[in-house]
Amino acid sequence: MAIGNKWVYTKKQGSPNQSTPRYKARLVTKGFAQKEGIDYNEVFSPVVKHTSIHILLALVAEYELELAQLDVKTAFLHGGLEEEIYMIQPCGFRVVGKENHVCRSEHDHCVYFRRLPYGTFIYLLLYVDDMLIASRIRDEIERLKKQLASEFEMKDLGDAQRILRMEIRRDKKNGCVWFTQKSYLKKVLERFSMDDKTKLVCTPLAPYFKLSSSSCSRSQEERNYMARVSYASVVGSLMYAMVCTRPDISQAVSMVSKYMHNPGKNHWLAVKWILRYLYGTVDVGLLFKKDCGQQCVGYCDSDFAGDLDKRRSTTGYVFILSGGLVN
Repeated sequence: MAIGNKWVYTKKQGSPNQSTPRYKARLVTKGFAQKEGIDYNEVFSPVVKHTSIHILLALVAEYELELAQLDVKTAFLHGGLEEEIYMIQPCGFRVVGKENHVCRSEHDHCVYFRRLPYGTFIYLLLYVDDMLIASRIRDEIERLKKQLASEFEMKDLGDAQRILRMEIRRDKKNGCVWFTQKSYLKKVLERFSMDDKTKLVCTPLAPYFKLSSSSCSRSQEERNYMARVSYASVVGSLMYAMVCTRPDISQAVSMVSKYMHNPGKNHWLAVKWILRYLYGTVDVGLLFKKDCGQQCVGYCDSDFAGDLDKRRSTTGYVFILSGGLVN
C-alpha cells in the first residue's frame, strides 16, 4: 500500500552567521499508515533526554566549557531501508497521466563522551539532526566539527543559542547559563487567547482546586462544551514546557493531565489558571551557575493520600547540579 504525504512549512530564526530567518519546506510521509512487519520492523530516532541537556549545561557553567551547535542537513537520508516503501506523489509534483503511479525512494542513545589525552574531555549530545558539543578547548570542538563534516553535510550554527524551541544564554564573566522558553511560551499563550487582559496569578495552581473524577463531564451539555475546548492540546503544550525549562508547574500539570479522557469545567479552569501563571512568569527558566556546588543534590517529599479518587500518596523529587534543576 502506498502511504500519503504532507508538506510542512516552517520559519526558523537566523543563526549567528545568517541573521535573516530561514523559510523551509519539508515533505513528510504519513508514517502512521504503515503496518509493523509489513512496511517496517522497528523504529528508532536518536533523541537525547532533556535531563541530559540540563546536566550538560550545568557542566558548561561549572567548568566554563565552550558550547557549540551543529545541524545535520537532510539527516533522514543517511539511514538505510531494508523494506520497499512506496509513497503517493506529493502535491505540486504529480505527473499528468500518471496520477496512480507512486514514488519510491531507495535512500532513505544519545550522549557521547570522550576523554582527551591531556586530561580534559568533550561531550556530544544528539537529537536526531541537532547536536550540542561542549569542551574546554575550542580547538577540540573544531576538530570534531571537521570530522563530522567529512562524513555528513553539516551546518555550523556557531555558539549554541537555541535548540528544540529553547533559548540558551550565557554570561561567561559570572559563569552563568540560562535556559528558557520565552518565545515558545509566548506562542502557546497567544494561541490559547492569553493577552494583556489576562488576570495574573502567582502560583501554578490554587489550593482550592480539589481535582478528582467527580468533576469530569457528566451531562451531555457539559460534554458538548468541553468538546469545543482544546484541553488535550493545552495540556500537551504545558507538558513540553514542564519537561524542558519549567519544573515549577510539574505538580499542577500532573494533576490536570489525569483527566484527559473526560475533562470537566473545573479541570479546564485549573488549566487556564496554569496559563495565567505562565503569562506572568514567561521569563522564568533554569539557571546554572559556577561555584554553586559540583555535587548533585537530591530532594524528595510526598503528601499523604492526596489523590481524591484512589487515596494514594503523590511523591515528588528533584536533583540539582550547579544550582539548577537537572531532572
